Amino acid sequence: MVKEATYTRLCSTKKILTVNGQFPGPTIEAQHGDTIYVNVYNQGKQNITIHWHGVLQPRYPWADGPEYITQCPIKPGGRFRQKIIFSTEEGTLWWHAHSDWSRATVYGAIIIHPKVGTRYPFPKPDAEVPIILGEWWKEDITKVLQQMHDAGGDPNISDAFTINGQPGDLYPCSKQGTFKLTVDRGKTYLLRLINAAMNIILFFAIKKHNLTVVGVDAGYTKSLSSEYVTISPGQTIDALLSANQKPDRYYMVARAYSTGSNHHFDNTTTTAIVQYKGKYSNPTSSSSSSSSLPSLPFYNDTNAAFSFLGGLKSLADKKHPIDVPLHIRNRIFTTISVNSFPCRDNNTCAGPNGTRFAASMNNISFVNPSTALLQAYYQHTNGVYGDNFPDMPPFLFNFTDIFLPLNLETPKRGTEVMVLDYNTTVEIVLQGTALMGGIDHPIHLHGYNFYIVGFGLGNFDIYKDPLKYNLKDPPLRNTVSVPINGWVTVRFKADNPGVWLLHCHIDRHMTWGMKTVFIVKDGDQPEERLLPPPPDMPRC
Repeated sequence: MVKEATYTRLCSTKKILTVNGQFPGPTIEAQHGDTIYVNVYNQGKQNITIHWHGVLQPRYPWADGPEYITQCPIKPGGRFRQKIIFSTEEGTLWWHAHSDWSRATVYGAIIIHPKVGTRYPFPKPDAEVPIILGEWWKEDITKVLQQMHDAGGDPNISDAFTINGQPGDLYPCSKQGTFKLTVDRGKTYLLRLINAAMNIILFFAIKKHNLTVVGVDAGYTKSLSSEYVTISPGQTIDALLSANQKPDRYYMVARAYSTGSNHHFDNTTTTAIVQYKGKYSNPTSSSSSSSSLPSLPFYNDTNAAFSFLGGLKSLADKKHPIDVPLHIRNRIFTTISVNSFPCRDNNTCAGPNGTRFAASMNNISFVNPSTALLQAYYQHTNGVYGDNFPDMPPFLFNFTDIFLPLNLETPKRGTEVMVLDYNTTVEIVLQGTALMGGIDHPIHLHGYNFYIVGFGLGNFDIYKDPLKYNLKDPPLRNTVSVPINGWVTVRFKADNPGVWLLHCHIDRHMTWGMKTVFIVKDGDQPEERLLPPPPDMPRC
């Protein structure tokens, strides 16, 4: 049940939107290949949709969740029975609201266990613990969004980051609620990390403890030991924590990785505590001095962020094979840019030079339709969307030059999609630009995982960069971080018919229009076709 509940953080109390009154929301647990049903009752005061982030939903986008893409929102007092189809996923995913900015407080973990009779491809941990990273605003999140819309500038930054809903020791009125993970020395714990933050990539670490990454985005990886991890909004990481230190209390912390020039961000640090069982004196490791905190890379250390991300590799063994498309039929090159529009009615807005912030892919700032795009496609309704999303930028220029003509900053508005044939092989080069200074972009594709075969800084070189692609064991993810003024190449096979959103998971960028949609047509066989909609689909 989606409803308001009263919560106190940072010395102030407010009502927030929750599921079942819980913040974070309840954890959903399933086994590999399960199908489950979730009844969503909207007892709140605003429209809502729920997205099952990273769940592929084969042939069934009807329950995927993004507002006005696959469904109309669930209105106050309404309900929707959502069918969640797990297929190849195994590990950690999450669910969250996908309407306006409700996901600031409406989110929770999804844990998909191996089938009965199978096991993890690593030693079984002694316990498993969801660690959800988030953001908290003292102000009502709907007001934060409305102020951003009205002024045309950046939204107010969050007042705190959180770990499992708690800001931690370094914030006022927060120490008593700090999340504590109690461990036994000699045991191993599987941390199921989720970045549910709205607008920021995060570094995460635990004092005097390395983390061994064994999975990302509900897929297994080769083991990677690291002193810290980089995790973007939308991403998940499964990491083993060995409780092998002297019994004491040790901080786990998260803080921002943010690279945008002239961009304000929350530079605070959220903490939780790893607390060993037993009696020990002088527990100074969890004092609030900076020396007791683990070392994290500097806030704009792109090399550190992508050194970690570049170390992730698919397991790629006999039990967990990979299938990287080698012969590509559809090649897409898209810029991802922060842009601006002139302020309406000759007023002055809070964006650069009095403009209004926008964002785009291939110079198109996406405009949500007034009805669900999936329903329009299924019912052959004309006039809701166009199918002319370009496979190349309309203007070719030095994308990462720090001095770019002002006329490049203004995109076109449109509801343009790209139509793909069933089973076609797709390569997408996501190219960041220096427009408005540039920044990193976590890009998420609904309905699919993709192989991250390459990334780099600067402009993508069509002749040189493909020679360095990793086609042997690239990581398989649903969300990829595109470095500031850099590029990423992903590949996948379009074998899931339906309507699927591609967007930046920094919510201000998505709100400004950094998204598009893939429509994957039906195949020839019955098992390759879109399933019919449920009878209780919400109506606009």
